[in-house]
Amino acid sequence: MAKVKYYYDSENLAYRKIKIKKRKKIGIAALFLVASALFGFLSFVILLNTPYFDTPKDRLLIREIDNLKLNYDVLTKRMDQIDNVIAAIEDRDNNLYRTYFNTSPIPKEERKSGFKDANRYAVLEGYDNTQLVSKTTKRVDILTKELAIQSKSLDYILKLAKEKNKLLSAIPAIQPVRNENLKRMASGFGYRTDPFTKARKMHEGMDFTAKIGAPIFATGDGIVSQADNTASGYGKHVVIRHGYGYETLYAHLSKYNCRAGQRVKRGDIIGYVGSTGRSEGPHLHYEVHKDKRVVNPLNFYYGNISAVEYVAISKLANQENQSLD
Repeated sequence: MAKVKYYYDSENLAYRKIKIKKRKKIGIAALFLVASALFGFLSFVILLNTPYFDTPKDRLLIREIDNLKLNYDVLTKRMDQIDNVIAAIEDRDNNLYRTYFNTSPIPKEERKSGFKDANRYAVLEGYDNTQLVSKTTKRVDILTKELAIQSKSLDYILKLAKEKNKLLSAIPAIQPVRNENLKRMASGFGYRTDPFTKARKMHEGMDFTAKIGAPIFATGDGIVSQADNTASGYGKHVVIRHGYGYETLYAHLSKYNCRAGQRVKRGDIIGYVGSTGRSEGPHLHYEVHKDKRVVNPLNFYYGNISAVEYVAISKLANQENQSLD
């Protein structure tokens, strides 16, 4: 109940009620409302702009933002580290591995290119941190693509390495007759005097004189394609197909130690020295073919002789003497 206020009427010597006019009441109420609204607005502005009135929810959000900034800095540093590691691997890949295997390097533009899809990052648009999120996502995508390209490249290099090992094993790289079994290097590659016609003609291999029964070795890995005496003049002979365009022939054998279709390794005994076919004495006639063309076998003896031995055998092989077949 509202309090009733009185005033003293001195003329009538009595107390009378104080009556407030309605207009004044309305004015007072309006003034109170305006003052309240102004006070509320000022309080809101002060709370909005001063850090001393943070709510628990505000403080939680601030901590989350600080954690996100810290995580972003850590992520950026890790991406920098990954970028440096990838750059080092790419450098070795282009300038070492691919150079060794004589393969073209992968262009930098291909390695560093992003994705051509213009709408790829549209889902990230419209946020307060759109630029930051899009930039980070694009960088992660580029790193991912670089890793994928490098992974495929290393798989390719590994395949080349395996093929390189097979190639090195296939190349005819040793003498077919060991030095301790040789009597002499009778004749080399080139024009020589035919022992039967005495005419000067091309001798397409090298003749190694040795006693009958001396072992003959496969000079490289391969598959025996022939082990018979069907070729004219060669007598009992063996042909090995090594792959990569290489093929070797071993002629005038006394007997075989292999059969057609057999896979042999470098150093395996495939037969024994003899004098079958068109031959003037016990010896091995040895030929090397590359891409169906005869080549000088002397160029391939790097697997089991020293430099001094190579010079000596080279001098003997280059003498224009009489061949033994």
